[in-house]
Amino acid sequence: MPNITNIRCVLLSSSYADADDPEIKECFPNGPKRTIGMVEVTLDNGVTGLGEGYLAVFAPKVFESIVDLCRPQVMGKDGFDIAGRVRDLRSLCDYWSLQGAARHVIAAFEIALQDAKGKSLGVPVYDLLGGPKADAIPIYGSGGCCDAKHQFLRELDLLESLGITRYKMRAIKTDILRSAWVLEEAGKRGIQVGVDMCQNLADPPQEVEDVVAYVEAVHALTDYRMIFVEEAIGPDAPEGFKALRGRIDVPVCGGEIITTPKEMIERINNDVYDFVQPDASVMGGISAVMDVFEVARAKGTDVVVHAWGGAAAIMASYHAAFAAGGKLVEYPMLDFPLGTEMIGDQGRIVEGQLLRPTAPGLGLTLTPEMETRYPFDETAVYSCALIDFGPPPDSYWTRETDGQSA
Repeated sequence: MPNITNIRCVLLSSSYADADDPEIKECFPNGPKRTIGMVEVTLDNGVTGLGEGYLAVFAPKVFESIVDLCRPQVMGKDGFDIAGRVRDLRSLCDYWSLQGAARHVIAAFEIALQDAKGKSLGVPVYDLLGGPKADAIPIYGSGGCCDAKHQFLRELDLLESLGITRYKMRAIKTDILRSAWVLEEAGKRGIQVGVDMCQNLADPPQEVEDVVAYVEAVHALTDYRMIFVEEAIGPDAPEGFKALRGRIDVPVCGGEIITTPKEMIERINNDVYDFVQPDASVMGGISAVMDVFEVARAKGTDVVVHAWGGAAAIMASYHAAFAAGGKLVEYPMLDFPLGTEMIGDQGRIVEGQLLRPTAPGLGLTLTPEMETRYPFDETAVYSCALIDFGPPPDSYWTRETDGQSA
């Protein structure tokens, strides 16, 4: 079997989203530009594979340092023994990072090895995992980081052009009028809306009563209904999610921040969520997401993979979904040219469905010329120290506008 001959940490930065989006203004203090961190594995057969850890969006130099620490642990070893290499890395990192940052880095290694193995054998990664369960999977548009009507309408136009009939917006408990407005505008187009309540960064997070009051207040203003509420309670309060499920008739979901399959499986078995959202670039790799799918299937809990990083993170989660029979996947709508270029035609969406990628490995492209065009910018980081600019006044969401200049 081919051995690992080189490990390279790749940090790249690209323009990102719209400078006027609230999340960009609040979380990217140096402007609309985002960094991704990847591990490139080279095997002695000359094949390279790419993997990504979501950590680099927030702390790229930390990501790089952990990659440097991990490199000697796998050098010269069998690159096809992916489970063995994950065990090697866990033996190095679990004592000080059983959950958290190191898991993101282990994910990057695991995904890179899956990519390299698939390319070596000339098959897509999902074929390494038992083969695809479908030729296409329905997709939902993930955007809604907006504070202006024309921004929402722009995203709804994009969804319509792709035939996508599900949309996720971001909202907090006071965004009642805005949420009702979006449900109405989307509903007129036959698009259903879920709400991400953004509690992953909230300290302290909102209470169950806050979410119940929000849902009831929004639903009192429109006949359209939310199709889910995501991350509505703090990430360390599974009991709150479980209690919320008994209080509202909207599906409750979460899990994008969970870094081990063990923890997510415990939450599945404890009926914490209606459906879970694992991310391969967070949880330790594609195999970890597959473990979640297996337990969720037995429990009758749906899995909708989280896809919000760069190209390698997104495609890793997509391959897991195709291999495990996922019924819905996330489509990040914010413009990220580097990710789009790397994915190319392997992320095609037709009539609201993601078509099964067909290229070997993950199906990614990264050339030296691309790396030159997207150099790492140390200032391009997501800051969790939020800058709150405040939303538009309530009157904005109740007055009539032309939908283009407001």
